[in-house]
Amino acid sequence: MLSHSLEQGVLVITVHDDPGIGGRAALLAEISSLVHAHKPTPVVLVLDEPASSGAAVSAVLRAHRMCSVLGVFMSVATHSFPARRLLEVNADTTGIRLVIHAGAETAVSTATAFAAVA
Repeated sequence: MLSHSLEQGVLVITVHDDPGIGGRAALLAEISSLVHAHKPTPVVLVLDEPASSGAAVSAVLRAHRMCSVLGVFMSVATHSFPARRLLEVNADTTGIRLVIHAGAETAVSTATAFAAVA
């Protein structure tokens, strides 16, 4: 369902498939484990096209809230305009702002820059 790597000091988690409603909790648990293992490393979540569904977006929004509580910068990259719009509209605005990009390279660059000044 997902893969991860470290790029330029940023944890990049790529969600490849739609988890569906039943798999949303498992996806969030996997993301949470990776974030906790690598904190305070900035995180970029990449949603591949098949993973840009409402269930994946919901898991990403929950992961963002968790990252915000942990003080971990998180951004999202997806080519899907509907997914980016859902993320924008539903992002938690009380903690660290969720940064949303259309491309993963831009998201990693932004996270690297954030880490350099943090």
